[in-house]
Amino acid sequence: MDAIRKQATKLREQVAKQQQAVLKQFGAGGYGGSDTVVTDEAELQQHQKLERLYISTRAGKHFQRDIVRGVEGFIVTGSKQLEIGSKLSEDSRKYGVENTCTSGSTLSKAALNYGRARGQMEKERGTLLKALGTQVAEPLRAMVMGAPLEDARHLAQRYDRMRQEAEAQAIEVSKRQMKVKESMGNPDVISKLEAAEAKLQELKSNMAVLGKEAAAAMAAVEAQQQRLTLQRLIAMVEAERTYHQKIVQILNQLEGEMVSERQRIEASPSPVVDSPTPPPPSYEEVNGVFASQTYDGSTDSMGYFLGEVIHSYQAESDVELNLSVGDYVVVRKVSNNGWAEGECKGKAGWFPYKYIERRERVLASKMAEVF
Repeated sequence: MDAIRKQATKLREQVAKQQQAVLKQFGAGGYGGSDTVVTDEAELQQHQKLERLYISTRAGKHFQRDIVRGVEGFIVTGSKQLEIGSKLSEDSRKYGVENTCTSGSTLSKAALNYGRARGQMEKERGTLLKALGTQVAEPLRAMVMGAPLEDARHLAQRYDRMRQEAEAQAIEVSKRQMKVKESMGNPDVISKLEAAEAKLQELKSNMAVLGKEAAAAMAAVEAQQQRLTLQRLIAMVEAERTYHQKIVQILNQLEGEMVSERQRIEASPSPVVDSPTPPPPSYEEVNGVFASQTYDGSTDSMGYFLGEVIHSYQAESDVELNLSVGDYVVVRKVSNNGWAEGECKGKAGWFPYKYIERRERVLASKMAEVF
């Protein structure tokens, strides 16, 4: 009886040792939770490489998806900003064309300049959004949804399933080896062991081939991911850099125009008069006396002409005319004592001739303001 116990104990110890040997032989590491079928160092390295490739390509895919989502959100937001900016551009242009205040046309000019610049900036924004969509989002989206990545992942998953199957078969072989020892050379038990071992060998061979195929496919996908994603990031940076450079140019030009106009107004002195200007003549004097006199070679027989006000003038009597910078005056008479008579915005009167400059061409919208 003791001999039987000792033999049973010895058999149990042998089974345990064999199981440990199998686990040690086929257990090394990691892909997909299956880590007990590594037959040698080469297979182990291939298995670990495939595991790293699977993790790398999965992270690359998620990063590409994040970029696509970010770019699409930027396009949606930018499109709304473009719409708002275009409306502001049109409103500014409309004000500049249709409005001139009594103190001059400075704001109207500034509004026109701003509307033009804002329109240019929104055009550049539209170009940027189009570039981000066609050069960044679309190529990355195509790769995320493309067949090469999915095909490579399916190969890796097939390899993982075959590895698990080989693991189970290795355990089955270990059990049949124990039965052979217990059966004392039973031919039927030995035959089943040989069949199990043949199946295990076939699984190992197929697993090695599939592992190499999956690793090659995953490596190709990883290289493509790295190359394409970097290219699209560079394209995005270049598109944004070009956009901002052009915006800076537009803003610099606009600021220069506005500052120049402001400086011109602030630095514009009132005309210097060597001697006090005598009071304007009455209309009777003009009709009777000055009809044949000249001023700078011109007489009122020369006909009417348009003048743009270059210096504001505040009327000091009922026969004088208020002037604002930018106004246009229909000049009807010029006297030889520095006065001119004309009409502006429906009112007629005298004003200093040096406060205007003759204009040959005037916008039709300005002509309407004269009368």
